[in-house]
Amino acid sequence: DLEDHPVSTSFGRIVSFDEEMGLGELVADDGTRLQFHCVELVDSNRTIAVGTSVTFTVSAKLGRYEASGVRRA
Repeated sequence: DLEDHPVSTSFGRIVSFDEEMGLGELVADDGTRLQFHCVELVDSNRTIAVGTSVTFTVSAKLGRYEASGVRRA
C-alpha cells in the first residue's frame, strides 16, 4: 500500500501545465512521468512554463505517486 509520506527527491522538467486547471505533468530524469497541482509549486507564482527544469519530491498521495514540492532548478 502507498503511504502518505515523501518517497524520494528527483530532478526533471515540466512537460505540460494547464493554468486554468492548475494541473501539470513533469518527466523525471529517469523517464518517469508524474502529475502535480499548482499548490505544489514552491514559489507563490502558481504557474510554470513547459520546459522548465525542476527539482521535486515524489510522494504517495491518494493511492498514486505525484510530484510535490516542485522547485525551479
